[in-house]
Amino acid sequence: MSGPGPAVLLVEDDEAARATVAANLSARGFRVAQAADGRSALRHWEAARPDLVLLDLGLPDIDGMAVIVRIRRDATTPIVILSARGQEKDRVAALDAGADDYLTKPYGLAELHSRIRAVLRRAAGPDADQAGILRVGTVTLDVARRSVTVAGSPVDLTPREYELLKVLLAGAGRVVTSGRLLRAVWGGAYTEEAHYVHVYVSRLRRKLAAADPSGAAGRIIVNEPGVGYRVSAGADETG
Repeated sequence: MSGPGPAVLLVEDDEAARATVAANLSARGFRVAQAADGRSALRHWEAARPDLVLLDLGLPDIDGMAVIVRIRRDATTPIVILSARGQEKDRVAALDAGADDYLTKPYGLAELHSRIRAVLRRAAGPDADQAGILRVGTVTLDVARRSVTVAGSPVDLTPREYELLKVLLAGAGRVVTSGRLLRAVWGGAYTEEAHYVHVYVSRLRRKLAAADPSGAAGRIIVNEPGVGYRVSAGADETG
């Protein structure tokens, strides 16, 4: 899923439907990975942590509801259901399990894109603007384009560096614990690996500082000793 756009995991066992949606999303700049069953979907999600999951409920191995529950155990990754199950009880069950939106087949591609834009904007958090853009000081993160700039200059981040920065910026001004960062970026199996966060925050600081002649962008991520990190515009780095 290399490329600049948001990464989408499309989980659909109907090969023709999957190919149509994947081609349409790719043409609009999304980076699309495909899975035909629930287990391969979960393996990909664990390995790549996409920005969005498009999920059919009627999968050949495990029910899509189990996929929702597994993802929600560790992350808030947006999930949009694409299902032939149109009864109210099915929609309610999926939304209660943690899905963000529900489209009943057949659906129009224009409506699908509208729903995708909406959930990506919400995923940026309440501090994002209407376009799903987070800004703190000179640092700008555009969720829809999956891009980061400092004073207008692009910053090249790895997928985990990007996810870490997104979580921190979405909670700007508030302390984000190391445990929450680990669950959101690496998954529940890494909750005891606090050193991962320290290493990646250090990398983030260096890359942000390198893109800002004043170095101020590298100081927006502030240590909260023994707890985690906080983003504060113009703050001095404390470790």
